[in-house]
Amino acid sequence: MSITKTRQKLVEVARELFARKGLEATTMNDIAANSGKGRRTLYTYFRNKEDIYTAVIEVELERLSEQLDKVAELDAAPEQKVLALIYTHLNMIKETVSRNGSLRAEFFRNIWLVEKVRRKFDDEERAILRRVLEEGTRQAKFRIENVDLMADIIHYSVKGLEVPYIYDRLGEGLTEADTRPIVMDIVRRALGMPSQN
Repeated sequence: MSITKTRQKLVEVARELFARKGLEATTMNDIAANSGKGRRTLYTYFRNKEDIYTAVIEVELERLSEQLDKVAELDAAPEQKVLALIYTHLNMIKETVSRNGSLRAEFFRNIWLVEKVRRKFDDEERAILRRVLEEGTRQAKFRIENVDLMADIIHYSVKGLEVPYIYDRLGEGLTEADTRPIVMDIVRRALGMPSQN
């Protein structure tokens, strides 16, 4: 098994154990035993449990970043891409948190570590947003004075919606189909586009 595949296997086993048992209850011995690798192999890749936890978060964020990249490359109007980026971000975060069971509480309890690990992803997401905003500006669809600032505003706005979205507190009683036209209208206004009402 290659170095990369061995490391991936260890991270996936750790993610599954963290999700099922929680970070505190999972030991390095558990990860080694459940992966079929020895402790020596595990310690070749990771110094301690926090290192492997960080790797788990990084892998989850890479999945999200890949999905956002796919959205940015869609053959769609730039405003549709912005809307899709917003919903992809929120839905992927919600899916990641719910898929990780017991790890969900750890994400929120250890938010500073998550934020530290998340910096690279945040930078990538803002770069994706900038690309789409620049596309819309070049096509004269968006009237934006400062693309970098608008990318930051959209990014941090969506990031701020994560927790209420995860717990279904955002637009309680509304389906995604109900919220899309409302969100699209907000996006259009923010990007200097005429309202479609």
